[in-house]
This record gives sequence, structure tokens and C-alpha cells, in this order.
Amino acid sequence: MTGHNRALGASGEAAALAWYVAAGYVEVVRNWRCRDGELDLLVSRDRLLVVCEVKTRSSDRFGTPAEAVTVAKAARIRRLTARYLGEHPWHGDVRFDVACVMGGVVQMIEAAF
Repeated sequence: MTGHNRALGASGEAAALAWYVAAGYVEVVRNWRCRDGELDLLVSRDRLLVVCEVKTRSSDRFGTPAEAVTVAKAARIRRLTARYLGEHPWHGDVRFDVACVMGGVVQMIEAAF
């Protein structure tokens, strides 16, 4: 991954987090990693934990951000979430969102999968 792509991804994650904070959520963790992969953003509000996959694009030349979250990617995120919850028990509901960031605009797909 190039430095430009890292910076673009980080800016998208920051924009998604700002969207959640404005909606009353609290950051739990960003870029949680294990040997099997990474979860981009986890936030919570009340008894709800949201696992958010952030997809940032500078254009839709290679597809929209939402198109990058395939069935296989969603399954991987679910497996990683199960692993995270095994290490950090949560006593509430869990929701999976996708944040699509393009041109600095955040489009949130809540309960995406």
C-alpha cells in the first residue's frame, strides 16, 4: 500500500469517526488488528456496538466504495468480530456498517450485512 493510499484511508476513517461522534457514538477502537486481519472502526452507543468497514475512494473510476465490500469481505469481518468479541466481551447488540467516503463526503450504510 502506498503512502497516498494509507493517508487516503486514514482520512476516510477520521471522517467516518466524525460522523459517528456527531450522531452520539463513542470510539471504542480504531484499526484493531490480529494475525488474521483488521477491523477498521468500532464505536458504541448505549448497548450497541457498531463494527464499521470504511471504504475510501478518490473517485469511482474503479467502482464505488460500497462495491468493494463483497460477500467474502463481509464474512471475513464477521469472523474478525467474533475473534474481537472473544477477547473483549460485549453485552449488547452488534451491528455491521459500511462507511463509503468519496470526495470527503461520508455515506453511511447502517446494518449493511
